[in-house]
Amino acid sequence: MRAVLTWRDKAEQCVYDLAFKPDGTQLILAAGNRLLVYDTSDGTLLQPLKGHKDTVYCVAYAKDGKRFASGSADKSVIIWTSKLEGILKYTHNDSIQCVSYNPVTHQLASCSSSDFGLWSPEQKSVSKHKSSSKITCCSWTNDGQYLALGMFSGVISIRNRNGEEKVKIDRPGGSLSPLWSICWSPSREEHNDILAVADWGQKLSFYQLSGKQIGKDRSLNFDPCCLSYFTKGEYILLGGSDKQVSLFTKDGVRLGTVGEQNSWVWTCKVKPDSNYVVVGCQDGTISFYQLIFSTVHGLYKDRYAYRDSMTDVIVQHLITEQKVRIKCKELVKKIAIYKNRLAVQLPEKILIHELYSDDSLDMRYRMKEKIVRKFECNLLVVCADHIILCQEKRLQCLSFSGVKEREWQMESLIRYIKVIGGPPGREGLLVGLKNGQILKIFVDSLFAIVLLKQATAVRCLDMSASRNKLAVVDENDTCLVYDIHTKELLFQEPNANSVAWNTQCEDMLCFSGGGYLNIKASTFPVHQQKLQGFVVGYNGSRIFCLHAFSMSAVEVPQSAPMYQYLDRKMFREAYQIACLGVTDTDWRELAMEALEGLEFETAKKAFTRVQDLRYLELINSIEERKKRGETNNDLFLADVFSYQGKFHEAARLYKRSGHENLALDMYTDLRMFEYAKDFLGSGDPKETKMLITKQADWARNINEPKAAVEMYISAGEHGKAIEISGDHGWVDTLIDIARKLDKAEREPLLMCAHYFKKLDNPGYAAETYLKIGDLKSLVHLHVDTQRWDEAFALGEKHPEFKDDIYVPYAQWLAENDRFEEAQKAFHKAGRQGEAVRVLEQLTHNAVVESRFNDAAYYYWMLSMQCLDIAQDPAQKDVMLGKFHHFQHLAELYHGYHAIQRYTEEPFSFHLPETLFNISRFLLHSLTKDTPLGISKVNTLFTLAKQSKALGAYKLARHAYDKLQGLHTPARFQKSIELGSLTIRSKPFQDSEELVPLCYRCSTNNPLLNNLGNVCINCRQPFVFSASSYEVLHLVEFYLEEGITDEEAVSLIDLEAPRHKRENKWQEIASNTSQTLRLDETLDSMGDDDPFTAKLSFEMFHSEDYELLVLQHTCCPYCRRRIDDPSP
Repeated sequence: MRAVLTWRDKAEQCVYDLAFKPDGTQLILAAGNRLLVYDTSDGTLLQPLKGHKDTVYCVAYAKDGKRFASGSADKSVIIWTSKLEGILKYTHNDSIQCVSYNPVTHQLASCSSSDFGLWSPEQKSVSKHKSSSKITCCSWTNDGQYLALGMFSGVISIRNRNGEEKVKIDRPGGSLSPLWSICWSPSREEHNDILAVADWGQKLSFYQLSGKQIGKDRSLNFDPCCLSYFTKGEYILLGGSDKQVSLFTKDGVRLGTVGEQNSWVWTCKVKPDSNYVVVGCQDGTISFYQLIFSTVHGLYKDRYAYRDSMTDVIVQHLITEQKVRIKCKELVKKIAIYKNRLAVQLPEKILIHELYSDDSLDMRYRMKEKIVRKFECNLLVVCADHIILCQEKRLQCLSFSGVKEREWQMESLIRYIKVIGGPPGREGLLVGLKNGQILKIFVDSLFAIVLLKQATAVRCLDMSASRNKLAVVDENDTCLVYDIHTKELLFQEPNANSVAWNTQCEDMLCFSGGGYLNIKASTFPVHQQKLQGFVVGYNGSRIFCLHAFSMSAVEVPQSAPMYQYLDRKMFREAYQIACLGVTDTDWRELAMEALEGLEFETAKKAFTRVQDLRYLELINSIEERKKRGETNNDLFLADVFSYQGKFHEAARLYKRSGHENLALDMYTDLRMFEYAKDFLGSGDPKETKMLITKQADWARNINEPKAAVEMYISAGEHGKAIEISGDHGWVDTLIDIARKLDKAEREPLLMCAHYFKKLDNPGYAAETYLKIGDLKSLVHLHVDTQRWDEAFALGEKHPEFKDDIYVPYAQWLAENDRFEEAQKAFHKAGRQGEAVRVLEQLTHNAVVESRFNDAAYYYWMLSMQCLDIAQDPAQKDVMLGKFHHFQHLAELYHGYHAIQRYTEEPFSFHLPETLFNISRFLLHSLTKDTPLGISKVNTLFTLAKQSKALGAYKLARHAYDKLQGLHTPARFQKSIELGSLTIRSKPFQDSEELVPLCYRCSTNNPLLNNLGNVCINCRQPFVFSASSYEVLHLVEFYLEEGITDEEAVSLIDLEAPRHKRENKWQEIASNTSQTLRLDETLDSMGDDDPFTAKLSFEMFHSEDYELLVLQHTCCPYCRRRIDDPSP
């Protein structure tokens, strides 16, 4: 610490007190009975203030800078504005000893010999409080809550803002130690308010707000007259009878003298927020000093030790930012650090500390040795077992026990000294002298080795990691670099104030100066960036910079020197620089440059650093190929260029190395087809076709199907073009392709036809099948699209496809519930078994659904099918048996249809005689098994009702008796029971009109015939009308011998020849109308009688048949239309 006098002035009287304006621009002095106002910048007296009639003892400025107050022996207090105008005056009963403003509320405390007063601008009067002793000094706490009063009796009284006493501190010295100055610490880092007390018992003490003393009293050896803190509370100023101002730590440790005076110092204050101190003396002298706190520090690699608060040493790890504080409790004069050693010089001793362990991150220090001796030195250096003291031109080497082992006398002043390492006890020192000489000294040797001699004085120096180069900064701010062995000056750079070699790279150094950081690699140009401060170390990518009083580690990417090496293709050196610390982008650039330079080892390391597996695989591939004997560097470099995206350069290298195919593959893989075509020129057509195909594949993959189709067509890849067009539904494109294809190209044409079918364009599909002559596929197309007319037409021309047409047609008809047509189609296709199965299913369904008329029709059709099959001699007997069985069932269901309608529906469509005949027919036919769906109850119920109605009472009674033994529905119960009762009242006989006659033997048969529907006499089966079920006048005849069946049929046909029917209706058209007229000139029955034709093996009365045909427009039994010409 040094005190530099800025200005000095002298008043005519003693300066008892002074105060700074809070902004530090003005200084108010109490001198005699006046106040003197000074400009602090140059000591100019701005204005004397007169207002007091006697000596002014005290002055204080409000924290807000708006007003200040002065107290005098004339018992008055004057309030002044910042414009130096008096605005208020009030008095006490005795002379004013001290005044102080509350830092928060700006309340003024004024103290006299017998009382103290509290005034604020809001109050009209001053509140005064008596004191038991003379008040000599006062001070407010930082928060403005409490006021401490120092008494001449040695007592400290702590009052609140209302003047009430809260704490009273009775000090041991009592009245023998009168208090003369007290001050609360302004530090905001302390948890408790601390009061510093100076008394004329020549002691300095510290107290808490509670009254508890902190530590012990500090002996001063003089009578203190003034005490004040620095703005932040880090230091204390004390002045008094010793005629000087001393600087103390906040703990009371004396650090040094600020300025010696010629008389007692009555007041001293610190300019707000600065290191300037003003001193006022008994003889009227005013001195204004600037305190300069020099930096005391030491650095070794990444450990930096520096002085803090003048008495502490802080060791900082610059990498981890860890800090450790070592309290020395005395002024720290010098610091030296080396490896695990730390030396601290105090005023009367040197302390040597060491680390607890060899861990590079360990920050715990312990005391190793203590040399209790006072040393005067300019520089201090510590080694493993020694300390080195620099005293002007002399170096002394002392052991840790304080024994001087060695001494070196230099020719000139020592300007710089540094430990450059070495074995313990044999370390080397690098020493720079003012005369330009640079020496290397080993602590175990008496002889200094002269490394070189230059013309200018040494300011800073450093040696490279391998001890081959030396960097020197001289007094002209020039950085000079020498080769130690040859003494040759390698280069020099201007504007340098400090220099440091990189500890991890031999050829890199940095130097600072002019606000810039300069980094130099080898002999390359300097790279600059802005930096304030001094460079003191360079480790890897970190530069240690001392700026003002703080040390910082600056992370500096080593990109610039790395690129300088890359420009000269010095890849390995560039890699070493990159290892010190560069960005990922720089690593990648290094990797790429090394790869292009075919420096695969460096490239592999760099790509590993950025974790680029793709390039690592490329390098491994090239290395494997080199092991197999490949030596073509052009080919290797072409691969590298292709990976880097330099495709044209790669293609040229591929061509130069004779591997045009690789260039072509590269372009096609990258979809650069135009470049590939340019590369091919007018080459092989096969290559061109292959290229177009690949281009089409790419267009397809990137969802450009139109372009892909065109390319595939031009490349002759019709299959792929058809596939894409079909998948996208482009029918027009497909038909264009199909029409352009030759019919011999069967496979692509079949693909076209497949897509036409899929896209519901059967016309184009048929055109395509016809083109290739695939008739079977054409038939299947017609069948699949249900274009039956075209299918049938094709079947007519090509009978071999008959099964392929009619079988699916029949299945389609069946699926659409057109079973009768389906059955005919199966029959037409020759699938008799399936035709029969369809009919059987139809019949079963009709019976289950009570459609007995349909069931009769289906059984009749079944019988006809069996009759057709019977043409086969092998199946004749079986089929004829089935024919008769199905004919019988058809007759039963045909008749039962009327019974079912009678019993189920509310109205009957048949005459009673017809129902009577049908029920008798069914009763006689159901002698054995009853077919499915036919109800005996319904039959007997109908017979009973109709018999009773027609007078066949005996038969009715029989029917009712039979019904009594059967399970009858509830709806019939009442009617049957009533009928059974009422029939008993009728005669026990049948009407003779109802008795059937056998037209063969003329025998009357009973209505109830146990033999069935045959004559009881001649056993001739009765022939019933299929409509009224009356017995017809028909008798079975037998052919004479010699007449065949065919001849008999032909003779029967001759009996009723058929004529072409003529239309009896005549159409007459006029201008206004059209009329139809029936021509009745022709006999309506004539020879062309449709009702005499043989139909479906059943017989009808011609009148009944005519009526039924008119109703149904077809035969009521076989349902053949009357205009159907088929037999």
